[in-house]
Amino acid sequence: MQDVGYTVFMGFGGLWVLMGIAAVIFLFKSDGQKLRFGKWGLLVAIPILVPIVLVLTYQIARPFIIQHL
Repeated sequence: MQDVGYTVFMGFGGLWVLMGIAAVIFLFKSDGQKLRFGKWGLLVAIPILVPIVLVLTYQIARPFIIQHL
């Protein structure tokens, strides 16, 4: 239970990321635009999302890794 504060912090961080994604989608949809992801959109999104996913996955797995060392 030493990392309870950190877990809550990560949970709220994930919630804010999801709310930001939803806000962008709602803004695009309010203008009547289609949501299209071309190769340039993926070129921008992948380098942003991959490190975030890797860091969050590492932080989730870190207590289990340290426990077995």
